[in-house]
Amino acid sequence: MAAYSIPACFYRLSLLRLTSSTKPISLPSPSFHPKTKSSKRLRLFSMASEPKESPANNPGLHTSIDDATKGYFMQQTMFRIKDPKVSLDFYSRVLGMSLLKRLDFPEMKFSLYFMGYEDTSSASSDPVERTTWTFGQKATIELTHNWGTESDPDFKGYHNGNSEPRGFGHIGITVDDTYKACERFERLGVEFVKKPDDGKMKGIAFIKDPDGYWIEIFDLKTIGRIAIVPT
Repeated sequence: MAAYSIPACFYRLSLLRLTSSTKPISLPSPSFHPKTKSSKRLRLFSMASEPKESPANNPGLHTSIDDATKGYFMQQTMFRIKDPKVSLDFYSRVLGMSLLKRLDFPEMKFSLYFMGYEDTSSASSDPVERTTWTFGQKATIELTHNWGTESDPDFKGYHNGNSEPRGFGHIGITVDDTYKACERFERLGVEFVKKPDDGKMKGIAFIKDPDGYWIEIFDLKTIGRIAIVPT
């Protein structure tokens, strides 16, 4: 950022020197043409002085939210899974989630398992009300099981998004302590993509679920410091 403020400082300094100079000195006009390098520097300086999350630094970002979207929220991320028995064990026993709702569709031969960190004791036993309650919870995982994949010897699994062609990356789970959580994951035989001290970003980890989907593990004590990338 400092590199863009230097020319402006030099310009002001030159003006101060003019007041004490006896010789006429010709200075460039402070009015810059839009296509000049100087005007480009000033625009870059203006962008650098704004927060990274500001519209100036994020073309296309709207801060004036349409009233029609005020009730929207992020409700679910869907994973296709091979074997519900294995996946339910992982998300409940290893990650501590609860089964919020199961929906079966016999005609289309698939089932949905909604997992999350909500207290299910407050949920209704009525099927319709339980479904409505589930879809009212934030940040759930929808595990989709197409019947028969668990026993199909020719089934090769699903693309996790982290091999070519890349797309989907991972979900993130906040834990109390990343290192303690990862020690427990190791004892439970969880597969790691990255352990907390691997690589340059210390203090965060990546594990895999039974179908190979990546899950980022981090805690609030360190994520603020880790996520700041020097510019």
